[in-house]
Amino acid sequence: MPALATLAAEFDRLPTRRWRGEIRSAAGMTLEVDGLQRVLSVGDKCHAETLRGGRVLCETIGFRNGRSLLMAFDSLDGVAEGCAAVTDDTAFTLRPGPGWLGRVVNALGEPIDGKGPLANGEHPRSLRQPPPAACARRRVGRRLDSGIRVIDSFVPLCRGQRLGVFAGSGVGKSTLLAMVARHAEAEAIVIGLIGERGREVREFIQDDLGPEGLARSVVIVATSDEPPLMRRQAALLTMTVAEEMRDQGKHVLCLMDSVTRFAMAQREIGLAAGEPPTAKSYPPSVFAELPRLLERAGPGPESGGDGDITAIFTVLVDGDDHDEPIADAVRGILDGHLVLDRKIAEQGRYPAVNLLRSVSRSLPGCHDARENRIVGRARALAASYDGMKEMIRLGAYKRGTDPETDAAIDLHPQLEEFLRQGKDDPSPSAGSFARLESLLAALGDHA
Repeated sequence: MPALATLAAEFDRLPTRRWRGEIRSAAGMTLEVDGLQRVLSVGDKCHAETLRGGRVLCETIGFRNGRSLLMAFDSLDGVAEGCAAVTDDTAFTLRPGPGWLGRVVNALGEPIDGKGPLANGEHPRSLRQPPPAACARRRVGRRLDSGIRVIDSFVPLCRGQRLGVFAGSGVGKSTLLAMVARHAEAEAIVIGLIGERGREVREFIQDDLGPEGLARSVVIVATSDEPPLMRRQAALLTMTVAEEMRDQGKHVLCLMDSVTRFAMAQREIGLAAGEPPTAKSYPPSVFAELPRLLERAGPGPESGGDGDITAIFTVLVDGDDHDEPIADAVRGILDGHLVLDRKIAEQGRYPAVNLLRSVSRSLPGCHDARENRIVGRARALAASYDGMKEMIRLGAYKRGTDPETDAAIDLHPQLEEFLRQGKDDPSPSAGSFARLESLLAALGDHA
């Protein structure tokens, strides 16, 4: 009987009508179609037929001169003027569920890990969902133990919080995300690799994430060579899967690398639809889409069970400029930012976190009074050293001139060693605070 019920449900999902239009022109990845103006709305899907009998999945991105504008999810090879554009089910929906854990899928929800078909969930979900209403959401919860000393002590992450990791290319964003995925407290992990280099996907899954991390994760992949719709859809699917797990009452850790490549994909789509370019050629739709995406993470609704989405989003800063438009917009939306510094990475200290430029908006509430004193004193000494480091390096500072600077000089190498951590070296937060307190006490400085 359950099998018959499942079969009946599948029959109910079969389309009952089909609409047909005609392709009139193509430019880049964009098609102009006649005959579907009264059928398609922005965001609907459609298929373009080719001369060789194939079909290319497309999305409606706008309208121009009485025609529908479609953008393809794949190459338009074989599509010619006069070919048909057909649609029978205009909505983009998928059915993620617990059977997706341990799997790697593409932006369309198709398995790409060679492990066979996916065990789909019961309920179809749209890829575009509004976040829970602001007044109906729970508040951010308790502090999470990420196993990373610099995060747990100086830039803490709480349940339901959204943290940004801001860095240039090659400074260790992906490795940091993998460390969080392996060691953080979460019942399910959803990882979106958006615009990632193709050769690095298996390295991330097998070496950085590992079998234990993958077992409780869903990985959504859209590599840098895929069309912009695939890259954007991978980000939307990442949030959709996270929301499904949250609605099942799970605490979900959502990791997305990177928001910048989502914005770049939306830029290509917006420009193709005829939007005017603004800051650094980003059209207005990019800055409208960013909060819609990022606000979907966070605490769950009070009436929706115990599930929350704690999220870390990476931001690839252009030319190490942390004030470029996307970084500036994302920083204003999220609940904290972790800055990775190329100069620190070049010195061989990983994670290459710039302590003084990183902030968590969960402070001081998520630490107790003792922990806040320890962190505050360590930050103050780090700031003193940073302000005098050029004079210290040049030998212009004479020891004994200022006790605060002397303490900062004594603490600096030990603090750097405290911040250095290997990816296979988890550190509980209680031990991190005890170690930091002992470093200060060794200076005769009791926080």
